[in-house]
Amino acid sequence: MNDNIHHERHVLVLPDRDAAEEVAEALAERFGLAEEPQLVRDALAGEDDAEDAQWLVVVEDPDGAYDAARLDSLAAEYDGWREAE
Repeated sequence: MNDNIHHERHVLVLPDRDAAEEVAEALAERFGLAEEPQLVRDALAGEDDAEDAQWLVVVEDPDGAYDAARLDSLAAEYDGWREAE
């Protein structure tokens, strides 16, 4: 028997580390995440200056339980956006 398991990952793109850390904390409070979201620095292509890096908050959502609209709204509060993978 082959169950088709849909594993989703949400990536919230934030303008800086402070915003990413605040979003990670807010995610834990608002969504009760089972595991800590991963913070990843994403340097923009061709940019050497660390100030120009975006920060990604990666949320694993194996059960598809997190409301995409709420994640969009949270990211927007910090001048960011959500990308689904």
